[in-house]
Amino acid sequence: MLKVKDLNVYYGVIHALKGIDFNVPENKIVTLIGSNGAGKSSTLKAVAGLVKPKGKISFLGHNIVGKRAYKITKQGLALVPEGRHVFVNLSITENLRMGAFGKKYSELKPLYKKAFDMFPILKERANQKAGTLSGGEQQMLALARALMSEPSLLMLDEPSLGLAPKIVAEVFDIIKSLNRGGMTILLVEQNAGLALKIADYAYVLENGAITLEGDAKSVLNNEQVRKSYLGEI
Repeated sequence: MLKVKDLNVYYGVIHALKGIDFNVPENKIVTLIGSNGAGKSSTLKAVAGLVKPKGKISFLGHNIVGKRAYKITKQGLALVPEGRHVFVNLSITENLRMGAFGKKYSELKPLYKKAFDMFPILKERANQKAGTLSGGEQQMLALARALMSEPSLLMLDEPSLGLAPKIVAEVFDIIKSLNRGGMTILLVEQNAGLALKIADYAYVLENGAITLEGDAKSVLNNEQVRKSYLGEI
């Protein structure tokens, strides 16, 4: 579904991504793990059209390098950004409407229903401002907002960041449920143990380069990964 070849991202003189290659097959969960500053978020931003990369990015057989972010979203690729970035002064319903900006008004009702069925807490607070929600509720809203565009590939950037363990477990259960329903997922997550337990395939990013890849189980059992990312000595 997604093929990335020789991807480079620069921020001025800083070479953030150094020619990385990776693939995301349809109906799979692929995870990118690595420490802070490894280039994980830059990878997702490049794919989503939020930064201008060098290299090749093919989504559903079409080159998307240089395309505007909203056009990439319309093609079926959605990003749940790190830190959630909900519109704090808008209501939950209005945030969801923003996620469906490319849809006709007549298409909204079933999309709202689907979002509220998946996240009942959002239905209870539909008219509440997003800025008054807890961190976990905002994460669910950010996820629901992305799903309003009906993506075929969902990218998640650090969905567990700043959340209590119970809420993290709920969010990851939702991710697994989405995948079982046919959603293809590219997951960036600093909590390597969690990511590797639900993923099919994994790539390890270090200093802007991929240093290891393989099926998630083999990466989880890799001695260096366990020492570096799982805190095992």
